[in-house]
Parts: sequence; C-alpha cells; structure tokens
Amino acid sequence: MPDSPSHLGWLALGLVPGLGSRNAGKLLGAFGGPDAIFRASLTELEALGLKAEAAQAIHSREPLRRAEKELARVRALDCRLITWNDPAYPRLLREIYDPPTMLYLRGNPAVLDQHAIGIVGTRRPTPYGNQMSERLARDLAARKLAIVSGLARGIDSLAHRGALASGTGMTIGVLGCGIDVVYPKENKKLFDQMAGGEGAILTELPTGTPPTPPNFPVRNRIIAGLALGVVVVEGTAHSGSLITARLAMEFGREVYGVPGNATQPASYGPHQLIKQGAKLVTGWEDVVEELPTAVRAALEPVETATADERATLVTESLFGPQQTLYGLLGADAARHIDDLVENSGLSSSETLAALFDLEMKGYIRQLPGKQFIRVML
Repeated sequence: MPDSPSHLGWLALGLVPGLGSRNAGKLLGAFGGPDAIFRASLTELEALGLKAEAAQAIHSREPLRRAEKELARVRALDCRLITWNDPAYPRLLREIYDPPTMLYLRGNPAVLDQHAIGIVGTRRPTPYGNQMSERLARDLAARKLAIVSGLARGIDSLAHRGALASGTGMTIGVLGCGIDVVYPKENKKLFDQMAGGEGAILTELPTGTPPTPPNFPVRNRIIAGLALGVVVVEGTAHSGSLITARLAMEFGREVYGVPGNATQPASYGPHQLIKQGAKLVTGWEDVVEELPTAVRAALEPVETATADERATLVTESLFGPQQTLYGLLGADAARHIDDLVENSGLSSSETLAALFDLEMKGYIRQLPGKQFIRVML
C-alpha cells in the first residue's frame, strides 16, 4: 500500500460523522481535494448545506487526528486504499450518483479492471438456488467475468465459491462492515482465500465497523455500481437482493432473474423482476448475450479440458462429505448407497444429504435401486 500522507485526508473524510458519500462528493467538487476541505472555514462549509455536526467536525480537524490511527491499522492489514482520483478506481463505480470517495481493498487489485457481473440472492436458498448460483458464477468467471457479491451466507457465498472453482480468481466481495471484520464467521476460510489474492475484498467503511443492518443497502449500491449487470437467483418479497436489482436499474445496468419453483417464497423476487422486464436466465449464455458487443468480444473462450481436469475442478469446489462421496463415484460404474456408506465412513443421513446436494448440483445422478453414478461433465 502506498504510504502517502495524502491518504490521511481521504481517510478523514470517511470518519466525519453524518457526512456520507454524497456530501463528501459535493465537498470534493467544491474544494478540489480533502486537504483543501479541512482548511476551509466553518462559514464556507455551512454555505454548502452541510449539517452542523459534519461542518463542525471538519472545522475542528479531529477526523484528521483519528485518520492517523486508521492509517496505522490499514498498514498493519496490508490493505490498499483506492481514492476517487486514483487510476485504479473502478470506472463503472465512478459513474453512479454517489460513488464512495475511497475504497479499502484487500486481495488482487487486478480483478477490479475486469468486466463484472453481480450475483445476489437470499441467505436461505433452496438446493436449486445453491446449484444455480454456483454454476452461473463458475461458468461466467471461466470466461473472465468477475463475479461481484456481498460475502453473505447463502447465494452470495455460493457465487464466490463458484467463481473460485473456475480457477481464475475472478470474484469481488463487497462488505457491509470494516475490511478487518469477517461476517458471517463461517465465511472466514472464504474471506481469507479472497483477501489472500484469489479475488478481492472491498469496503468503503472504516476498520472495525460492525455489520449493522443500515450498512447493507449502502453496500448494495457498490455491488450494483461495479457490475455491468446483476443476476438475482432467489429472493423473497423483502429480500435485500431486490434493492441491489433496483439500484442496478437506476444505474442503467442489466438486470437478470433466475426462474424457480412458483410455490417457493424464494422465487418471488426473480419472478417479479422478470415480469418487470428483467432477462430470464437459465445459463451463462443468457447473461453474456445481453452485454455490449465490445464486452462480448473481449471475453475469453473457455479452453476444452480433459475429463480428468473437469473432475478435478469439481472436486476442488466441494467440501466435506460431498468431496468424499464424489471421489468414491466413477462415471463408468454405479455404486449402491450401502456401499458408499460403508466406504465413506459417513452415517446414512450424512450420505443421503451429501448425495442429494451433489445430484442437485448436476454432478451425479441416481439410478434405479439406489445406485449412484457420476455425470460426464
């Protein structure tokens, strides 16, 4: 991370109470940079319509003193700061009406240069939703489209994992908390993998910021702003994924919906979007064909892999019992469930649950007589 003192002013803007990105942008437009903002008189600040709390905080220069401690924490995290005027700042995100004045980044900054698609959805997906999220993300990332999501449990996590399974590292997680906060806790392995360079982690919030509910709609605008389009896999009538889709529409981005079972509450969100004109998606081709011609031309074709290479990619995307059972199955001979229980060391219930998940993902299929076999990929 660059150790430029100029980062103090940008950090300090994010620490001004009650300011927000829209007012910060107004100040930057008026004064040209954060250093000039903190030199401004109280009269000049109030003349721009700032709330008294924000104007007085800037005039006191207290946020600059707090920013020194924040900069020390950022350096300790090996975190990069990307300011509004930095060439590395994502071009599409800069075009929205209230772009973040500064981003905290951990991981691979090169991912921000790629064309991106958002994949979002419910925290309580169905097995079908899990399968569609992971498969779409894997197939799109394989074509060098970065997958943007919110690192939440459910659809978001499956989207990131699917992108990582492509082997390209093409995924961006946008947080509704500080860059040093892992939420939810069960995503620590995924978080560390992306922050370690197999993807990227972004937030506009200061270190230590907890994942409180008001942060997530604000976070969603970054997901929509980074992406050429947003795919909603599953979401109920009040799902946050619908907020992301609405923001994408406002930003002039493509919106997609994955159809589901009409009797499932989780299908309401994408079905409602499809009724309103969103593109119906059943595979990666449906997403790509709506993108601008120049983007489609720039996408990399997927090289033909051998059967063994495809099986290895699948195995690496699985965890625990699913990985164990997939390793026991072959594509040339079926195995009975009792045989799988005996050789896997799993209980009957664990085996049944893992086989069901593998079947929903399209990796295996069940034959008559409780026999299971791999699907040729």
